[in-house]
Amino acid sequence: MGRLKIVRAEYAGACYGVQRALDLTLETAESGKAVCTLGPLIHNPQVVSELESQGIRVAQGVDDCKDEAVVIRSHGVVPEVIDVLNERGNEVVDATCPHVQRAQRAAARLARDGYHVLVVGEAGHPEVEGILAHASREGEHCTVVGSVEDIPDELTEPVGIVVQTTQSHQKLDQIVEALQARGIEPMVKDTICFATVQRQDAARDLASSVDVMLVIGGRNSSNTTRLYEMCQQCGNAVYHVESAREIDRAWFDEVSSVGISAGASTPEKQIQEVVSYLETL
Repeated sequence: MGRLKIVRAEYAGACYGVQRALDLTLETAESGKAVCTLGPLIHNPQVVSELESQGIRVAQGVDDCKDEAVVIRSHGVVPEVIDVLNERGNEVVDATCPHVQRAQRAAARLARDGYHVLVVGEAGHPEVEGILAHASREGEHCTVVGSVEDIPDELTEPVGIVVQTTQSHQKLDQIVEALQARGIEPMVKDTICFATVQRQDAARDLASSVDVMLVIGGRNSSNTTRLYEMCQQCGNAVYHVESAREIDRAWFDEVSSVGISAGASTPEKQIQEVVSYLETL
């Protein structure tokens, strides 16, 4: 094998919302306060482990929060959680991504205005649960739609749509088209994060032009998994890794170029570790 050409996607790695959550958490800990995060701060096991080594523990629920500052992770939470923490006297550090907050507000407004709110996203995902809860506080009719098949049969107008920030426009378009085929013209609030779109477009473009593609990030990260699935559609070999330790040298036999992308919850340090390892091949 000759020297491997390593190409990084134009947009890859930690987005503003993730970096902001990390900065807020570390600033709170550095001020001398005891700190926990309500659930893993981001969907990246390596980062969560690193935070725990610095004394920033993961609380499994509100009842697990002791006399400490509680960081609300970038995915956000159902509003009742913050109410309970405030009642208990915990300091609340709200690291909810501003783009997620925008989706929460949009869902609440649509519900308040009488729309049946469809939340396009992954059922059970903490971000989706939070958006759904904000809508449910304001109106009775709210449904999570992961695919066209999830659209309720009895759905009638008016229908409003908000979207999990890490979903794809392809998914949104499929659902809107299915509604229009039923004669329903939905009010669409496109709450997909621009950083997500940038990473998806850049990864897809790169995957088509290299022999092998590596997508770096937590396996529990939905946006990283989505990048991996999109790259797979380009036809070349694609591997999803959490760290350089998972890389198999055999992947690069008879290969001249490798592309690198990373999810929005993947810090620069993890990307650089992978690049450094590839440079040794």
